[in-house]
Amino acid sequence: MAPRISLALALHNHQPVGNFGWVFAEVYEQAYRPLLGALERHPGVRLSLHYTGPLLEWLVAERPDFIERLRRLIDDGQVEVIGGALYEPVLASLPERDRVAQLVRMADRLESLTGRRPTGAWLAERVWEPDLPTSLAAAGYRWTILDDAHFRAAALHEDAVWGAWTTEDQGRPLTVFGTEQGLRYRIPFGQVDGVIDWLRGHATEAGDRLGTMGDDGEKFGAWPTTWEHCWGEQRWVDRFFDALEANSTWLTTVTPSAWLERQRPIGRVYVPTGSYAEMGEWALPPDEARIFADVRDRAVEAGRPEARWLRGGFWRNFQARYREINDLHKQMLRTSERVDAMPPGAIRDRALDHLHRGQSNDCYWHGLFGGVYISHMRLATLEHLIAAEDLADAAAGTEPAAVLADLDLDGRDEVLMTEPGQIVAVDLDEGAGIGRWDVRPVRHALTAVLRRRPEAYHATLRRFEAGAPAGAQGEPSPGRGDKDGGSGPASIHELVRVKEPGLAARLHYDAYERRSGLVRFLPPDATPDDWAAGAVEEVGDARDGAWRLVSLERGKLVVEREAVVRSGRRPHEIRVEKRLILDGDRRQPGLILELTLRSRSARPIEARLGIEWAITMLGGGGNPAAWWAVAGERSTHDRGGMARAVQTLGQGNDQIGLQIRTSVAPPADAWWAPIETISNSEAGFERTYQGSALLLSWPLRLEAASTTSVRIEHRVSTARDHAEEEQERAGQAETAAPSPRA
Repeated sequence: MAPRISLALALHNHQPVGNFGWVFAEVYEQAYRPLLGALERHPGVRLSLHYTGPLLEWLVAERPDFIERLRRLIDDGQVEVIGGALYEPVLASLPERDRVAQLVRMADRLESLTGRRPTGAWLAERVWEPDLPTSLAAAGYRWTILDDAHFRAAALHEDAVWGAWTTEDQGRPLTVFGTEQGLRYRIPFGQVDGVIDWLRGHATEAGDRLGTMGDDGEKFGAWPTTWEHCWGEQRWVDRFFDALEANSTWLTTVTPSAWLERQRPIGRVYVPTGSYAEMGEWALPPDEARIFADVRDRAVEAGRPEARWLRGGFWRNFQARYREINDLHKQMLRTSERVDAMPPGAIRDRALDHLHRGQSNDCYWHGLFGGVYISHMRLATLEHLIAAEDLADAAAGTEPAAVLADLDLDGRDEVLMTEPGQIVAVDLDEGAGIGRWDVRPVRHALTAVLRRRPEAYHATLRRFEAGAPAGAQGEPSPGRGDKDGGSGPASIHELVRVKEPGLAARLHYDAYERRSGLVRFLPPDATPDDWAAGAVEEVGDARDGAWRLVSLERGKLVVEREAVVRSGRRPHEIRVEKRLILDGDRRQPGLILELTLRSRSARPIEARLGIEWAITMLGGGGNPAAWWAVAGERSTHDRGGMARAVQTLGQGNDQIGLQIRTSVAPPADAWWAPIETISNSEAGFERTYQGSALLLSWPLRLEAASTTSVRIEHRVSTARDHAEEEQERAGQAETAAPSPRA
């Protein structure tokens, strides 16, 4: 009998919670819609398709005909729909109750849309931990797709990926398929004949091998340079499907569930924690990532066998690498507990939906694309967590409070102050800075500003800009491209593109976390430009040192630090007391910071005293809705400036419905500047607005044994209350619903 083989194609289609509607529409036209058309033209091709919850919602609302076409393909047995967790969280990051709830919700949603309940689950970013079979089995799933890197880590031979294996946790079985690297690199980047030859080379007379290719659907037209290759003149997908149908006597396309109906798993395997190979590299600190990539690439190039054992970091390392990711994750866990304690009913259902949306994986890690760096998606994730917590507090009748608790689970307590209109968290060990300032009615996380930090890919940007010839902006770098020597496009992992020239010169790094209310002592001759670039010298130690808790009560926190300030090349001691006061009501909360300095030095102290705030108003791209109003002039929130002797200033976002009026006493010099990071996206390296820094500062000459004080008062006003609006919509929907028959 001639050698035979089967091919399981599984495409994962995802748009994150909080992404722009125009992005959904653009990728739909570039990738999702063309693929469905290709399947309709090639009825002999079978594959599996996965659509995440946010994308399914958009398709139902905006492209309902697509859902009907998809259902016909499913009914004809040509497509198997893959389930998973509804809003595409990394399951390993969730409590068990939320894992199962998200998995069941997706299965319910797909069954209602397609008439089929999925038996296979897509794992977000293929992040695997050994206890996942328990969660997946509890939600009714039988199989999932892992990476070839998982199989190598499990000490299986390279050929072991050509089939299915069984694993278990606590006696709950699960079948795992492995996406084969050769297929993943060749589809769609290789020549069609090369893909067919690769499969023919792995065929057996028994026909018991299965090649699985599970990867992003967006690479079929939405990734840079791929539309022309896949759907334009080169028509790669149609030519590939033609070839699959032409070789159907020995090459069968099959869905994973259909394969399991006729073929038993190869054997049992226990897979350690892991993800795909690139994720392991991204999870490492920048210096380690560069070393790891160099060692791995040299080993692969030399064909050394130990290359298969080289693995990077652990996905959870992102919570250690990025303070902002850890804060987000721990806020999600606390919110999950609050929602779980709610009594059953419509309000709990709304809170649970917000919680699940706030678990969408994209902002809980960072790799080739923006991830946590994408500020509008990070703020959308936090918006849903704020909403869920707000609903839970209202249902429980939670009273305003100020407590000590280990919020970030680092073994040391932080301060959490909860009021009807705002929530504030203060890290005593890092400058007594405000890491969380949420305005509850508009569900906006004011201080969710990302620190500018080194990334491994910044070295790539510097090399590219240093060596790029004139006119190279936006051109791909040389890379693997076509694995079979043809003219296919380079993989997105190999492209180096820039959205504007000179980005390397804009790489600035912060020496401290971007919290707010930080006390800074700068040289008397510090300039706004040096401060904005993070290049100004810090002559004191109050900015990120530990502060002592003096008192804590509802709406009031008092902390102090015995600070040291260098003045005239001498160290001087100053006792610094910071008082944080929360007041106002739900729609107009207030935050007041009072600072008192008491010299403990026998000599005068000269410096520039500053209090620094890092605030996001979602003002990237010159958004006119996000603004500063200083000294009678209004500018967009992503522009910098300075003004002297400022007594009041304002900032806000009209789309959010949020304004802050700030009063300063005594009048201060105001410096403000955008906090912009340089990160990668599908379109290339780009600047991303993370928020704006505001330094309110005063020339300081503190005489021996003297005292001085300053006061900053923020008055927040909100134009809407989302919780009230949701409740009103829910009431209208209930009124409009038909009455049940008696």
